[in-house]
Amino acid sequence: MADCLRLKKSNCKNCYKCIRHCPVKSIRFSAGQANIIPNECILCGHCFVVCPQGAKEIVDDTEKVRVLLQSGDPVYVSLAPSFIANYDGVGIGSMREALKKLGFADVEETAIGATIVKREYDRMLREDHRDIIISACCHSVNRLIQKYFPKELPYLADVQSPMLAHCSDIKRRFPNAKTVFIGPCVAKKDEGALFQDIVDAVLTFEELTNWLKRENITLEARVEPDENSKARFFPTTGGILKSMDLDAKDYTYLAIDDVENCIMALEDIERGNIHKCFIEMSACPGSCINGPVMEKYHRSPVRDYVAVASFAGKNDFIVDQPEPLRIRRGFMPIQMNNAIPDEYEIREILHQMGKFKPEDELNCGTCGYNTCRDKAKAIYQGKADISMCLPFLKEKAESFSDAIVNNSPNAIVVVNDRMEVQQINAAAMELMNIRYSSDILGDNVIRIMDPAAFVEVQTKGRGIYNKPVYLAEYKRFVQQTIVPTGDKRGLLCIMRDVTREEEERSKKEEISRETVAIADNVVDKQMRIVQEIASLLGETAAETKIALTRLKETIVHE
Repeated sequence: MADCLRLKKSNCKNCYKCIRHCPVKSIRFSAGQANIIPNECILCGHCFVVCPQGAKEIVDDTEKVRVLLQSGDPVYVSLAPSFIANYDGVGIGSMREALKKLGFADVEETAIGATIVKREYDRMLREDHRDIIISACCHSVNRLIQKYFPKELPYLADVQSPMLAHCSDIKRRFPNAKTVFIGPCVAKKDEGALFQDIVDAVLTFEELTNWLKRENITLEARVEPDENSKARFFPTTGGILKSMDLDAKDYTYLAIDDVENCIMALEDIERGNIHKCFIEMSACPGSCINGPVMEKYHRSPVRDYVAVASFAGKNDFIVDQPEPLRIRRGFMPIQMNNAIPDEYEIREILHQMGKFKPEDELNCGTCGYNTCRDKAKAIYQGKADISMCLPFLKEKAESFSDAIVNNSPNAIVVVNDRMEVQQINAAAMELMNIRYSSDILGDNVIRIMDPAAFVEVQTKGRGIYNKPVYLAEYKRFVQQTIVPTGDKRGLLCIMRDVTREEEERSKKEEISRETVAIADNVVDKQMRIVQEIASLLGETAAETKIALTRLKETIVHE
């Protein structure tokens, strides 16, 4: 498969929207990045349309076409009939004038090739007596059958698409010509790459629009009537049938659009429930006027259908119908070789996702897979990751959060914006002598605590951290932290019980006071003793002085 779609990794935000919309789940996730699996992709372009970050982009071939224009050979444009819907009020004459300014030799409508194809369909129904015929105009449908319904390949019309039939016709009429198809489809780039001898390059309407803007070329709003243009209905649902004669007897004719509807029809065919039918199949809902490029940038399905219907004529284009063999095209099955897990392996993967019983398989569809078992198969094949399961992640997060809250030694209370208790853990229940959580859940926090601090945080929007609080009702000292919850609609209160520390601190303070008192008493006693000793020593010293004085005087007189 040609590399038509690619990923801009920097823009991929792990949202899984592409896998939810991919009808064949051909996307692999690695390191949170979505990667298209080329061998499984049918190039419907749904991932390109729905990606909210613009991470999927169609490969631009404008430079390749510029090189063709410089080659010296005349380059002709095969313009998809849906152009009338994409470029409001601009007819084929205006498109021809603008494209010639870019250097193209001429512009023709792909509806010419559609006329060749629809005539071959009518001939096959009248002459080949086939049981079921599925139109082969949509390359995405062809890829769907080749990859996922190979048993139905015999029913796929072995006829070129309008693009191939028209480009072949151009090269038959202008042997040295190069051909460029321009349309709303990414799958046509792949089809063109398969038949490079017929289609030299493929551009989308987006690429053409950007090119015209760069060259300052304006499209003139002008539509020319043309009665010989019935095949212009081709890009609408049922448009192939509208252009056909439908004169083969005993056939049922029906048109089916959207990949999922096509898959259901193919499953019916596989079960043998459908016979004698001509089925027009389109991968895009609404067919080509709702192709991926138009759906993303120009989504107006009703207005677009009216534009095509108004532009289409009542008669066929005048064409030289080639021999059937000249427009034959074969289709071969494309093997994908995906490993299929057995029942035991599927159950093991389901168990890893926390799904042990059938009722655990919620099938919410968030991951993008239709069932949990399909998701398990994708995990086995390396296309998905267990973490893509929203219920699994939610349960894991809640379990982790609950484990932290319930096993925390700190008391935790969560209230909503109406001050109603939403969550309370075991430590808080023990702190406040609450037997069962149901006794308080849903009630106002005032039943168990003073709400003043909660109201302060709610009003000011600022948290309180490690504030010492005495809960008199419970005779407990706590360090209280109250902060807004992540969604700003509730409050989280965390209380660390410091009663024991406060009691120990009080005891130490009492001991300190007693020690100081004892020390003061000892000092006082010591001072009294000192004073008494000093007093006694003073008296003795005085008496001694008197005695010695008298002794001195006696000795002197003698």
